[in-house]
Amino acid sequence: MLSLVYPHFDPIAIAVGPFAIRWYALAYITGLMLGWTYVKRLVRHPPYAMKEIDVDDFLVWATLGVVLGGRTGYVLFYKPDFYFSHPLEIFKLWRGGMSFHGGLLGVVTAIVLFSRQRKLNLFAVGDVVCCAVPIGLFFGRLANFVNGELFGRVAPDVPWAMVFPNGGPLPRHPSQLYEAGMEGLILFTIMALLWRNPRIRAHSGVLAGCFLTGYGTARIVGEFFRQPDPFLGFLIGGATMGQLLSLPLVLIGLSLAWWRSRVKAA
Repeated sequence: MLSLVYPHFDPIAIAVGPFAIRWYALAYITGLMLGWTYVKRLVRHPPYAMKEIDVDDFLVWATLGVVLGGRTGYVLFYKPDFYFSHPLEIFKLWRGGMSFHGGLLGVVTAIVLFSRQRKLNLFAVGDVVCCAVPIGLFFGRLANFVNGELFGRVAPDVPWAMVFPNGGPLPRHPSQLYEAGMEGLILFTIMALLWRNPRIRAHSGVLAGCFLTGYGTARIVGEFFRQPDPFLGFLIGGATMGQLLSLPLVLIGLSLAWWRSRVKAA
């Protein structure tokens, strides 16, 4: 039974005395900073969703949305019984436990509140932010791979399967890399190509709908290769929690894209 050797990584990227910076934290920081830079480029073009100074200010809002929403989503969607019994554990972010779906809700909330405060077009702001989200997803999945977590299902006949440190003796799909490719590189490319079409940009909200549809689809497909969380296992109809949470995103995304495509262009 052939398999690739998993390259063991030290989860700590930089250590200075008692202070340590983990790869997971660097992935979040890199994704946010590159996403911020990319959005600043996008807002220079029609429909001019916001000014560059607004993008600078929104970075703080987005960061809070990602962290607070991601953690809250993990607590509520994945381990509510544990965290309600041990509430202080909720604040121990360094132990891991973030949910993309919760982070998405956090960022959507940030977009709504920020757009209202600055009197901006909510859907136009959502479009440019959604174009940048795959950047963060890409680095986040790479961090999952570095940490040897969220690995795939057993795949003894797949030549690129790996034996992960915490995954037992059998080779598994490197599903983190699959997801980095689908949710990150491929989705970013699709969104970038759609952005280049002025007619699509003119119907604000269509790009956001395409992102929701694209991410939901990529996540559902990726979950077929990923090992379900051991404390949840397979749920309704053999689906995973990630698939159940992503199906509404596909439906909402399709509805949003269809609705906004019929609204008069700005």
